[in-house]
Amino acid sequence: MIAADAAEHSCRVRDHIAAKIHASGGWLSFEQFMDLALYAPGLGYYSGGARKLGPAGDFTTAPEVSGLFGACVAVQCAEILSALDGHASILEIGAGSGRMAADILGKLESLGRLPELYSILEISADLRERQRELLGMRLPHLLQRVRWLDGPPQEAFEGIVLANEVLDALPVARFRWQKAGVEEMGVAVEDGRFAWGARAASRAMTQSCGELLAASGGWVDGYTSEYCPSLPAWISGVTHGLRRGAVMWFDYGLPRAQYYLAERRDGTLVCHFRHRLSEDPFANIGLQDITAWVDFTRVAEACSAANLEVAGFTTQAHFLAASGIDREMQLAAGGDEAVFARLANQARQLMMPGEMGERFKAMACLRGVELPLTSFALLDLRHTL
Repeated sequence: MIAADAAEHSCRVRDHIAAKIHASGGWLSFEQFMDLALYAPGLGYYSGGARKLGPAGDFTTAPEVSGLFGACVAVQCAEILSALDGHASILEIGAGSGRMAADILGKLESLGRLPELYSILEISADLRERQRELLGMRLPHLLQRVRWLDGPPQEAFEGIVLANEVLDALPVARFRWQKAGVEEMGVAVEDGRFAWGARAASRAMTQSCGELLAASGGWVDGYTSEYCPSLPAWISGVTHGLRRGAVMWFDYGLPRAQYYLAERRDGTLVCHFRHRLSEDPFANIGLQDITAWVDFTRVAEACSAANLEVAGFTTQAHFLAASGIDREMQLAAGGDEAVFARLANQARQLMMPGEMGERFKAMACLRGVELPLTSFALLDLRHTL
């Protein structure tokens, strides 16, 4: 049951998008639709004030599962920060509840590797306040090191860029492959409801689909999937200010050859609403998250084009194991067997193949610096990209 105020908000978002479709001649690309549903100012899912993370929200991220995740990320951050001279900083993109920022800063303080500045690029005013509240409660003495940004920093900096479950929420274009020609799947309004509508694909989409087809090994007529056209420009923009340092991406996804297998004929588009999965992006508009898995080959290509060297690619399970999650469990438990058992359950959720361990990947890219990355040493999957 959706509360009255939430239903009213959803109607406003629906009306806003319907007006855009009407103004565009009755059809809107899915990429534009997804952008409006998620990011329309004051209306979109990530611009509104509804709780999104944790048990009371729509989905749970790794930092919400356990502070062990942030502690392990901090271990790799400490190694990078120690290799950089001068005043290194951290930029986190889309910090969610603020849990990962708090966990990372707390761990880095214990290691004596605090960054000079911890910047958070956050478009949601509601999430900013929640992040500020959490950090003020857990680490009040470090709050002066934290700043919030409306966009990527314009000044050059040395340090680390972090993004956990951000790439999956970038708007994607949907396509349907036919031997007779590629179709772009967009959104129309039929009988007052949003519905899929197909149009002949542009030359750029047809070319992109040809590249994906070559990597996949072949598709049957009707094969439908997605890709993110804006990814290269987006990655270039958020990493532009990084003069020297590293970028780390954490998200669920696959290398291209696995992503576009023939048997995955409906793509990976999925929606999250109150911890329930749906494949209907037209339901609960403005109230549900809309995501697609990440093509990490495309991420690697975009990073290379942005003068970033892919230095590590592995599963989340292997990243955490190499970062010393066992050690972090022991430190956090402090000899308390009950606490250790609880942490062990959290670690299993983060690492088991049936949970987050294999679906989620970690990728690290370097710019202007060469250094070993301990957290990526156990399993190197770069050859799959």
